Amino acid sequence: MLALPNIVFGLVVFVGFVLLSRGARSLVKRIMRGKSTNHSLALLLSRLTSVIMLVLGVLVTATIVLPGFTPASLISALGVSGLAIGFAFKDIFQNFLAGILLLLTEPFKLGDQIKYKDFEGTVEDIQTRATTVKTYDGRRVIIPNAELFTNAVTVNTAYDKRRLQYDVGIGYGDDIARARELILEAMRKTAGVLEHPAPDALVMDLAESSVNIRARWWIDPPRQADVLDAQDRVLEAIKNTLSENGIDLPFPTRQILFHDQTEATDGDRRKQREGWPAGPRDASSPPEVQPRK
Repeated sequence: MLALPNIVFGLVVFVGFVLLSRGARSLVKRIMRGKSTNHSLALLLSRLTSVIMLVLGVLVTATIVLPGFTPASLISALGVSGLAIGFAFKDIFQNFLAGILLLLTEPFKLGDQIKYKDFEGTVEDIQTRATTVKTYDGRRVIIPNAELFTNAVTVNTAYDKRRLQYDVGIGYGDDIARARELILEAMRKTAGVLEHPAPDALVMDLAESSVNIRARWWIDPPRQADVLDAQDRVLEAIKNTLSENGIDLPFPTRQILFHDQTEATDGDRRKQREGWPAGPRDASSPPEVQPRK
């Protein structure tokens, strides 16, 4: 019963700290918003302020309820097992610090579209432990902040323009200059293709069955939906334009030679059909084979 007044007073003090933490959280939010800071960073700092106030309230309340308790004794007790706790929470601390650095340096922001390893999508949230990404097919991927901070991440929406490209194959008998002109004409007439930087078409490869010309064009904005729409329109325009002007769009061809692999003729190319000498002859009769000397 003697400790009852201390308990009541301690609870009152703790409630006061709870209210104070909420007020401090709201104050930090207003200050950060006034400075046009990243929303996620403002949210993080407000949460940290609230947590610090609550921890301080717990320590003060414990000191009031338990007069023999002091923060120094708590620190001393934690110091005994601090090394084990540090190893146990190493990944949590690492992700926490990486999350703060991501919010401060802002390599990407909420709403950006990023690619990390096999994952690609829109950044939904940057928390203290992990970043949430919504993939283009409607799935949620949670990536630890430490991985995003220490590894290469592609930010597709970092700039306001993006270049797309596609290789178009024409026949070896077609006029390359004419085909290039038609490809450029098709790209210029397509909605969504920017005039500056201007589209271009470059010969990239003399392939087995075609001469490959790389069509390159710029779009704005560079979000994935816009990328797919622009590529669909450009490729349709290029195909129709080339076909209407008699430019061949060849498909891969292969020449297959058959020969006899029986034991009697295997290894002797003079007795295999592709080794027959050129000239008129009866296709049903085998070639004359001179005996070996």
